[in-house]
Amino acid sequence: MRIDILTLFPEMFEAVLKESIIGRAAEKQLLELEFHNIRDYSDNKHRKVDDYPYGGGLGMIMQCQPIFAAVEAISAEIGEKPHIVLMTPQGRTFDQAKAEELSTYKNLTILCGHYEGIDERVNEALVDEEISIGDFVLTGGEIAAMAVVDATCRLIPGVLKEDASYTEESFNRGLLEYPQYTRPPVFMGMPVPEVLLSGHHENIEKWRRYQSLKRTWERRPDLLAESELSEEDMKLLDKIKEECK
Repeated sequence: MRIDILTLFPEMFEAVLKESIIGRAAEKQLLELEFHNIRDYSDNKHRKVDDYPYGGGLGMIMQCQPIFAAVEAISAEIGEKPHIVLMTPQGRTFDQAKAEELSTYKNLTILCGHYEGIDERVNEALVDEEISIGDFVLTGGEIAAMAVVDATCRLIPGVLKEDASYTEESFNRGLLEYPQYTRPPVFMGMPVPEVLLSGHHENIEKWRRYQSLKRTWERRPDLLAESELSEEDMKLLDKIKEECK
């Protein structure tokens, strides 16, 4: 998989995504990350990429020309137009399902908005979908894009040491993850739940499922409506609701 980032601040991505798991995956050629400074594609001698909005208003708008030129260059290099995502608070809220979908693309380009927005003609002619990471406004799309790239890349086969590890995490099965513990068994008077020390795998799985349901009910009950719950899950959930009264 190749991911191209169009941004005014490529150094931000170098500092974050070239490190840790994602950076090591890139070194192993499990994925390819390319960061492009939009200013490099400007036909203005001063590398200008923004201008005042038609009709008046506050702030500046990112121009069409540099972005179109950048996408044209990327498309020529890879031999096709990539799937293009615009990071914007107006987009669909990003979630695990979207991360899984994005991880299936061979070529993905993420466009980071800035200033007061991007000329709408970019959206009309180039962008395939808009994505948001929440109902709030950032100074630019870079931080949001990093979250999308991180969540997407870790789903690529081979990126994680254990391919199955992400399937046990929050949101992959529609529920929040159960509590986790490690050594020592007792710390400052706080013990690890006895069932986790028992070695009884069936009881451990039951405990984890119960805790996952309980945590989801307490923290994100909205997720339960979309989760695939078994008859046993529903019985556990009724018990949890009764206990929480």
